[in-house]
Amino acid sequence: MTIEKKHPSFGEHLRSLREETGQTLKTVADNFGMDASLLAKIERNERQPTKQIINQVAVYFQVDKKELKSEFLSDQIAYKILEEEADLSILKVAEEKVKYLKTVNNAK
Repeated sequence: MTIEKKHPSFGEHLRSLREETGQTLKTVADNFGMDASLLAKIERNERQPTKQIINQVAVYFQVDKKELKSEFLSDQIAYKILEEEADLSILKVAEEKVKYLKTVNNAK
């Protein structure tokens, strides 16, 4: 049984961008001003990127920053749901809370 990858993690997407352009970990890491081992950990989803790294990836590989942020945030949510062994219905509750918080913040 194979699992189809419809939504890669941020790290998987970063690795595919790097590999598609034929670049080494060291080359990309040097361009980001970081150690290659840290970049490798981000690609393996062992470390989370900072907002600065997300922005650097978008500029360096000329990809949509909004898409990268979406991948990153969805990773965070997915891992938290798995960690807490929560039911997916929590997503609906979170969606309603976001709508509510937007109205509260707009009212200020």
